[in-house]
Amino acid sequence: MNGLHNLLVWFNDPANWHGYNGVPQRVLEHVVLWAKAMTVATLLAVPVGLLLGRSRRSGVLTSNVANIGRAIPSFAILVLGVVWFGLSDVPVVVALVLLAIPPMFTFTFTAIRGVDRATVESARGMGMTETRVLRSVQIPLASPLILNGIRLSSAAVIATVPLAALIGGGGLGRYVVDGFSVRDFAEVGAGVVLVVALVLLNEALFAGVIALVTPGPRTRRRRLRMPRA
Repeated sequence: MNGLHNLLVWFNDPANWHGYNGVPQRVLEHVVLWAKAMTVATLLAVPVGLLLGRSRRSGVLTSNVANIGRAIPSFAILVLGVVWFGLSDVPVVVALVLLAIPPMFTFTFTAIRGVDRATVESARGMGMTETRVLRSVQIPLASPLILNGIRLSSAAVIATVPLAALIGGGGLGRYVVDGFSVRDFAEVGAGVVLVVALVLLNEALFAGVIALVTPGPRTRRRRLRMPRA
């Protein structure tokens, strides 16, 4: 109970909500690192997953390459990044991108491959071009699973951004590292609670978006109507 009391005292201290070490500033730094990594990973993983998912070629080799980020610990990538790029956001973003790519690529590839072939052939038979089939049929039907992959990547990135503090970076990890250095466990706990809160917020937002884009029977029929000339 004493630890919980100290944690509540920390959050109720106005000094922890202002300045360069205040919660808003640290959350902003955390979100900026997350946004950089997710943007790069999405631009790399999703288009490749879409293209390979539509082709008849096996994506095993590409999947294995994409999963390198899972095989190598993020901490090791971070250390190597510091050796190559120095102390900056670059090593952190590289480590986070490699962590985020595998779920995005795998889910996108699987989602496109899993779209009902009869539905795709019906769309082609109605005169849709391949680009229109992808945009109007395959992506909408596959979008819930694609978004699930992005959701998993996003949660993993949010939870891993605190590693940036190990090389002097910003974000909520600063509370954990700085708190341990002075044995201020209330500050450590605050950092952990804030990271968990961001992960839960991420889950809630994606759950809402996925629910909105999940197509029902009427949506499928509407998307397969012949486009007007």
